[in-house]
Amino acid sequence: MSEAVRPGIPRPATPLRLPAFWVVVTLLATGAVRMSQILARFLESYPLATITALGLFALLAVPFWLFVQELDFLEREPAGLLAVAFAWGGLVATSVSIPGSTALENLIAKLGSPGLAADWGAALAGPTVEEIAKTLGVVAIVLIARSQVNSVLDGVVYGALVGLGFQIVEDIVFAIGAVALAGQGDEIQPVITTFLVRGFLAGVWSHTLFGALAGAGIGYLVVGTDRGWCRRITMAGLALSGAWASHVLWNSPLFREGLGNGAVALLAVLVFKGLPPLLLILHLVRRAHDREAEYYVARLAGLGDPEVITEGELRALGSGSRRAAARRHAAERAGRKARATVRRLQRAQARLAVELSRAPELADRHQAEVREHRATLRALGHPEAVEGIHSWRHTASAVGTAAVAIAVLWVALSALGGA
Repeated sequence: MSEAVRPGIPRPATPLRLPAFWVVVTLLATGAVRMSQILARFLESYPLATITALGLFALLAVPFWLFVQELDFLEREPAGLLAVAFAWGGLVATSVSIPGSTALENLIAKLGSPGLAADWGAALAGPTVEEIAKTLGVVAIVLIARSQVNSVLDGVVYGALVGLGFQIVEDIVFAIGAVALAGQGDEIQPVITTFLVRGFLAGVWSHTLFGALAGAGIGYLVVGTDRGWCRRITMAGLALSGAWASHVLWNSPLFREGLGNGAVALLAVLVFKGLPPLLLILHLVRRAHDREAEYYVARLAGLGDPEVITEGELRALGSGSRRAAARRHAAERAGRKARATVRRLQRAQARLAVELSRAPELADRHQAEVREHRATLRALGHPEAVEGIHSWRHTASAVGTAAVAIAVLWVALSALGGA
């Protein structure tokens, strides 16, 4: 799936004349009205808890957004479309899924049994409605800005942002639901507990991940034009099925009681249910990124101009870890300003590569930008943005950060008592 890439397509000036654009706008507006009504009821009943939930989960969205945005470093997606994807997940998919999942659970109870609905209703109804609603958000992006989806990685990014929007809004709804269930009035303790469990602990495994997997399938469907329609539709269906199956496993009662209580048991369940889809999407992202990087780096290599990009920079630009290593090396040699300049140089080189693939005759402006950052680096005594020799200090810092993260995770799990 991740081998598909279709760069170099000119972008249309505006989608305003597309009927799909106005359909998407209407759906977003309708979803906004619906979710605003729900929020108003929350604020009326539990103002302190609602404001706390909004603040906590808004903060949680920031690092997720930044991470997803950086996945496609070489060809960054327009901020407006990222916002549309996030809004679709938070407004449209949620407003459809809340009544849709309830209706499907009731149908399971009628066709099966109340016991089946109690045990497996959330595992079957939720994923079925939610994954379709979220995937339609990526389809909406394709319909209003098809030229922006020109690699599998683009589908991953838009799908992940749809999932993130859904995840944040759903978590807020669950947090206020926990307040109501506690029956202690306008208290923030249930909100904090929900934040730790659904946000801090479970966030990395859930809707953002499922959305990314389904989005990869839509990306392949759009860009795999060298393959037949049957294969492309099959791969998109498999990706959506994978997202659905991962979601079913996540919501299922499996292992809920078999591993006992406590922090270790909770962590084991989270890892067992969440790790397989996480590893799968990381593999897809890596392959899609490498494929896209190979294409764009080749455009820069064709210039044969070391003033624009050197051999060492070509190698670094194609890898996220090597780009980061080049920035660290600049900071160690010439300070924080050099680090920032290397980042700006890398971004300028990426923009130049994309422009070379679309309209080479218009690339002079980007070349001038690259040369400007090169001159700044030279003035700082660090003329080339390449990675340095691997430092033990970086390894120690990474190990220390991981240790702190594990310690925080353990404290959170212990404080919750595995609940």
